[in-house]
Amino acid sequence: MPPKRKRKRPVSPAPCAAGASGSGQQVTVRDVGASPVLSSTPLQQASWQSQLRCLLCCFVPDKTGGYVKTKAEAQMAVVSSPRASAAPPALQMIAREREHLIGPKIEEDLHKKTLVLDLDETLVHSSFKPIPSPDYIIPVEIDGKLVDVYVLKRPWLDHFMEAVGSRFEVVVFTASLSKYADPLLDLMDKHKVIRWRLFRDLSCMGRDLQDIIIVDNSPHSYVFQPANAMPCRSFIDDLDDQELLELLPILQEAECAPD
Repeated sequence: MPPKRKRKRPVSPAPCAAGASGSGQQVTVRDVGASPVLSSTPLQQASWQSQLRCLLCCFVPDKTGGYVKTKAEAQMAVVSSPRASAAPPALQMIAREREHLIGPKIEEDLHKKTLVLDLDETLVHSSFKPIPSPDYIIPVEIDGKLVDVYVLKRPWLDHFMEAVGSRFEVVVFTASLSKYADPLLDLMDKHKVIRWRLFRDLSCMGRDLQDIIIVDNSPHSYVFQPANAMPCRSFIDDLDDQELLELLPILQEAECAPD
């Protein structure tokens, strides 16, 4: 279990959304440009919104028209296999009741604890609205239209991922669909340290709970395992954010803790 630390109350995330790329499509990083005009008729607009909600099933619209996470758990999980080969990982749908979500640890990770990292508002911030100097722009096809998803990496992300990759079995745990998360993680995982990608309750992971640490900005994500959680502040667009740097010494301490 991670050592306890006093932290400021996490800031509520600003309205945002995460996109999804079509299955098998290559994701490219492009210069900021005007987003395409969406369908204008009420019927077409309703169809587009319906498809958007299907893609972002773990998000709901707020009063400002943005998207925020719900408290409800997903009933199924999309799990990506370990990234041992150059080929895209095979995706499989696993029912909640049947089995562990991920396979056994690889030999390299046998004596490591498992570090579970939330994606949105913890490692990155994504939005359909243009943001200044995005790190990635991911085109998403919705109802035959391309919509740009603007992604901003949290400061020190690359350094953080490289540091934890040598110490932990790294798992990304997200409420977003794999159609959005997989292309984004392919781009941001420069050091190839992420072993698994999933959205589930930690008890289904097939790991000893005392050897799991979860870093997440949302308490709803670890409601079933609060003792395993290391809360962090939400990231939106603060380029002076030091949260990931501050987490590293605490994670190093947790790495050696007996439970």
